[in-house]
Amino acid sequence: MNTNKKLSLPEVTSMAVGTMIGASIFSIFGLGAKIAGKDLPEAFILSGMYALVVAYSYAILGGKIISNAGPIAFIRKGLGDNILVGALSILMWITYVVSISLFVKGFAGYLLPFINIDYTAFNIGITEVLVLAFFTALNYFSSKTVGKAESYIVLFKLSILLVFILAGFMSINWEMVKPGFDANHTKGLFNASIIFFLSYMGFGLITNFSENVTNPGKNVPRAIFISIFFVMIFYVLISVVTIGNLPLANIIEAQENALAIAAKPFLGNFGFILITIGALFSISSALNATIFGGANIAYSLARYGELPKFFERKVWFKSTEGLNITAGLGLLFALFFDLSTIASITSTIFTVIYIFVLISHLKLYKKYGGNKIIIIINLLILFSVFIALMIYQWDSQRSAFYASLLTFPGAFVLEYLFRSYR
Repeated sequence: MNTNKKLSLPEVTSMAVGTMIGASIFSIFGLGAKIAGKDLPEAFILSGMYALVVAYSYAILGGKIISNAGPIAFIRKGLGDNILVGALSILMWITYVVSISLFVKGFAGYLLPFINIDYTAFNIGITEVLVLAFFTALNYFSSKTVGKAESYIVLFKLSILLVFILAGFMSINWEMVKPGFDANHTKGLFNASIIFFLSYMGFGLITNFSENVTNPGKNVPRAIFISIFFVMIFYVLISVVTIGNLPLANIIEAQENALAIAAKPFLGNFGFILITIGALFSISSALNATIFGGANIAYSLARYGELPKFFERKVWFKSTEGLNITAGLGLLFALFFDLSTIASITSTIFTVIYIFVLISHLKLYKKYGGNKIIIIINLLILFSVFIALMIYQWDSQRSAFYASLLTFPGAFVLEYLFRSYR
């Protein structure tokens, strides 16, 4: 690829920021308020710290191992080509599938109240089917035009959120934002932080197009850290404004479109419309990119022999199995699981992939760099987050717990059958 066609540092950072400050903040903000209460800003800071733990290894390995397979390329280097790596490849593809379902649910949550349609199970299901069908159809064609518009969409939604933040700061009740330090508040803060971990996971996409970045050895690590710190500041400001302007009970009640409801006290109905439009733009952008990315991750992994060959077929005007399977499974997750369960499952799968990236880094640090002690400490922190997430699922989301448990052996079985067939 010609250098002038590659992504610059601002462009690659913008893509990561756009992915992170996208559907997650709009879709699961109300859920986070329900779990963390007024400690929501602190939950965002804590989950950002988890992201930095992972970013240490991503930045070092991503600057040296230049591959659009991203974390799977790191794991293959560290652990070789075996059934474990194949199963992790399937899990990585599943993260896209589950993310699609999260975005579809988020879109329905903002669209239905906006057009004054009752938020019933039937209406939600119909909306999810129609939205996913539309964006899947869009991905049958070239996404070049959509790709060009992506930076403008990011600028548009950040501008909307800046209006929300600046206007909201004028009327904050700081007493409502004051954190609690008793045992119950601390537990809620920690539980919310492990769920909101997924709100930072967009930084990993940088390594999935590292081959297309100018001077990736320097720009990939820089983009990873810049995007995380930028997003952390934005998340904290948004949560402070929301918690400080709207009673917690109202935020929880408006779980599906919490930010739009939160804009009403200081921006009136205009704020509700503005944030809803911003949310729909953001979720549309993220959904389109995720459907496209999921099909292309499957294509990339099929080239390495980690997924069946039919995923390797090109999408446009030819075979579309990879695209259809990715979108179809995303719809199944959306129809059969609620928003909190989907968010929890997504965090679980991502955390497992992150753990194996750190294990691989531990095996590769002499060759690619990094401090062994820091990697071990980071690995222990991440493993603790995974255990805490499973305990939270067992206590509060039993369906997510069982779905997570089934996902991991399911990936191994699929990979075993595929390797036996191959």
